[in-house]
Amino acid sequence: MSKVKAGGSSKNVHDSPGQRLGVKKFGGEKVKTGQVIIRQVGASKRAGTGTFMSRNYTIHAEKDGIVGFKQRRVRLFSGKTVPRTEVTVI
Repeated sequence: MSKVKAGGSSKNVHDSPGQRLGVKKFGGEKVKTGQVIIRQVGASKRAGTGTFMSRNYTIHAEKDGIVGFKQRRVRLFSGKTVPRTEVTVI
């Protein structure tokens, strides 16, 4: 039987870089076609007119224009309505 606890069981030592999420172009700023407006995990903000959402939920500009944000009430699958921000390019 061992008298000493076995070594080599360090945890929480891995360090990964941040994902650089968030708003990249704010309301009133000019954007060109394809530019990233928001990087996000999940669809917390919705893509409106003049924008599209890619597979990783990043919102891009569909055309040249000016970015705008507005609050919308969105109905969930359960029937509950919740406020969500809609991103548009006009």
